[in-house]
Amino acid sequence: MHATPAIPPSTDTRFFGHPRGLAVLFFAELWERFSYYGMRAFLVLFMTASVDDGGLSFDVPVATAIYALYTSLVYLLSLPGGWLADRIFGQRRAVLYGGMLIAAGHFTLAWPSVPAFYAGLLLIVCGTGLLKPNISVIVGQLYGAEDVRRDSAFSIFYMGINVGAFSGPLLCSFLAEKINWHIGFSAAGFGMLLGLAVYVWGGRFLGEAGRRTVDADDPQAAAGARRTLWRALSASIGAALVFLLLQAGGIVDFSVAALADWFGVILLGITVVFFAWLFLAGNWTPAERNRLWAIVVLFLAASFFWGAYEQAGSSLTLFARDHTERLIAGWEFPVGWFQPVPALFCVLLAPIYAWVWVRMGRRQPSSPAKFALGVAFVGIGTLVMVAASMLSASGVKVGVGWLLMTYFLHVVGEMFLSPVGLSTVSKLAPQRVTSLMMGVWFLASAVGNYIAGRVAGFYASMELTTLFLIIALVPIGFAVVLALLIKPIRRLMGGVH
Repeated sequence: MHATPAIPPSTDTRFFGHPRGLAVLFFAELWERFSYYGMRAFLVLFMTASVDDGGLSFDVPVATAIYALYTSLVYLLSLPGGWLADRIFGQRRAVLYGGMLIAAGHFTLAWPSVPAFYAGLLLIVCGTGLLKPNISVIVGQLYGAEDVRRDSAFSIFYMGINVGAFSGPLLCSFLAEKINWHIGFSAAGFGMLLGLAVYVWGGRFLGEAGRRTVDADDPQAAAGARRTLWRALSASIGAALVFLLLQAGGIVDFSVAALADWFGVILLGITVVFFAWLFLAGNWTPAERNRLWAIVVLFLAASFFWGAYEQAGSSLTLFARDHTERLIAGWEFPVGWFQPVPALFCVLLAPIYAWVWVRMGRRQPSSPAKFALGVAFVGIGTLVMVAASMLSASGVKVGVGWLLMTYFLHVVGEMFLSPVGLSTVSKLAPQRVTSLMMGVWFLASAVGNYIAGRVAGFYASMELTTLFLIIALVPIGFAVVLALLIKPIRRLMGGVH
């Protein structure tokens, strides 16, 4: 019996008019997001729960510092993850290896010990850095340069992300909070295994997408890339061993908070050095240099936005646990069940925004205006929590409506900023560094997630009204400044709307 020849993705229309390979990537990404958001929904809760309740009994500042490191590194390692795929593995193998590391990480977290906890987080960070940037690249490679289905494909793919982000917390947080924390971690691991199974089984529908590296036809360059990888790995292992020896010998004593502080300095340094190198190393035309300045402003806007938006997994989760009435007919639902709410709002609002932008056509707001609105709404949403925290100060738990309204306004802002971010950066970036500039979006997410985690560390030591007021007013203030600068920024953008 002969196997049925594979249909080339460029002519395949078996998945709602799209290549069947899109279905493979849709479900692989769905299960990866299921595992990521499913575990993240109860991560801070697990760290702050008492040992008697099966948790780690970490103080809130320590737990949120770990959360800041974890969520920031997930995005930061997308940069080397993209390089590894481009130069050594190819996107196909990078996604496979990444998924394997993620699954291993979740199952390591299921082992009840502190060393296993840190090892599990490290595995997930490395795995996500390989998988996240490269699965999206494979989606794009399913289509030719002139294929009109490309934008629609990414919209479908984005739906898979939100379905996973919605369903993961529902199941994993229920198992973790109501049965056993480590069963919740295991559920996230099994979700990733399902994603891997779909990906491996459906590989034949992906054609040649993601197979080749940029150095595939240059053996010398490929060998140089492998040497760079081994040098980086050796240096990293050596630095880790030196650190452990210094720590064991009592020469240095790095607490988690101190490590998070140092990482913040390193992250700031990476950001400054990256942009300094970008401006100084390139022989840019005046128009290109102006557009790079516009990217810097949008980078700052995205960082402020994610710094407030990503309170969902830290301070807002703690507020849901401590100050929100969660009873339904006498049954207290899991704290983590608030986490799927933003994904649900994304699914509901995305088609509305898409319809509005099509209807408005060229009359729709410019990219800087959309960014200003996005940052403003994330601040306005947090203002709702200022009122909620004032009500809860008397010791009375508030209704779920306060958090739901906050999440709704945050997603209203997200729809102004997130979907247009990559598109705008890709239009503004000089052609010879377009791929590199995609890393700017991940770097902004890394900075924002780090800020979110560290700010949430004041949850136990600062009045909540003051904390939420600061988290609200900073992005609102930046949005006002950005709104006043819309015309100058548009001039810098040089005709890009």
